[in-house]
Amino acid sequence: QLQLAESGGGLVQPGGSMRLSCAASGFTLDYYSIAWFRQGPGKEREYVADIGSTGVTHYRDSVKGRFTCSRDNAKNTVYLQMNSLKPEDTAVYYCKASLRSDSRVHYWGQGTQVTVSS
Repeated sequence: QLQLAESGGGLVQPGGSMRLSCAASGFTLDYYSIAWFRQGPGKEREYVADIGSTGVTHYRDSVKGRFTCSRDNAKNTVYLQMNSLKPEDTAVYYCKASLRSDSRVHYWGQGTQVTVSS
């Protein structure tokens, strides 16, 4: 069965750090670009960051300098390191894997909750 699974969410204080993982099973991430999205309470899902199959990364302006995408193909896992977290980062975070050669082929994870609060 082809699956993506996020983990690492939870409660963190403002200014804290958290690392999310996105692990694939049933397929290899080597040929996929991975994007992170989030959906805050009462908000639409929004793009956060992405990492291509070659390791090139992009970020939305509000997380630049605070969030970092990385990938470990040997572990078939992609990470989102989040530093200097703010209450407005509170959301359910999702990862999406898109096949490099055909973006119509993609998979979503189930999401992981990140809550930034004192």
